[in-house]
Amino acid sequence: MLKVGLTGGIGAGKSEVSRLLVEHGAVLIDSDRIAREVVAPGTPGLAAVVEAFGPDILTEDGSLDRPRLGSIVFADPDRLAVLNSIVHPLVGARSRELEEAATPDAVVIHDVPLLTENGLAPFYNLVIVVDASPETQLDRLIRLRGMTEEEARARMAAQATREQRHAIADVVIDNDVPLDALRKRVDAVWDDLVHRAHARSTGDRPAE
Repeated sequence: MLKVGLTGGIGAGKSEVSRLLVEHGAVLIDSDRIAREVVAPGTPGLAAVVEAFGPDILTEDGSLDRPRLGSIVFADPDRLAVLNSIVHPLVGARSRELEEAATPDAVVIHDVPLLTENGLAPFYNLVIVVDASPETQLDRLIRLRGMTEEEARARMAAQATREQRHAIADVVIDNDVPLDALRKRVDAVWDDLVHRAHARSTGDRPAE
């Protein structure tokens, strides 16, 4: 099994790369999706969040009111730490379950937006960074996500720098290109990942 960490700045196109890798046969473990699943209505995770933050963080239908909770935790580092202490272990446990269910020669892609910021690179056999210029990121956030320029710049500034992401990357996929060109780049990366995964499963491991 090859454990791959996939990350990239907002608007760089990480989701598109993960989609293409799944088309090839990668097992995708999406940390954001799992973080939503572990606090879905009826879960022990949601019960723990309500116990810590009170019933006001629920909507009328009993689901988590994410904007309300966000307004609480992002203004208070201590409250954010409490939330993380509840959610992160649950996400980690679920991620391990999905990983253990994969075949020995699988390429397992962990889609982790804050991989760089949280210092998680050592936990993977390989780190892929999807890269785009700040100008491209800004254009995509405004044009495709409907953000104002101020909102887009603020979101970009809150993340790791481009240089910090490059520093932890084993592979950088340049996504300042049309989709057809990106697909060809992902094809080449996939061939390398399959080779590495096969080598690990047979004990003939290439240099990381």
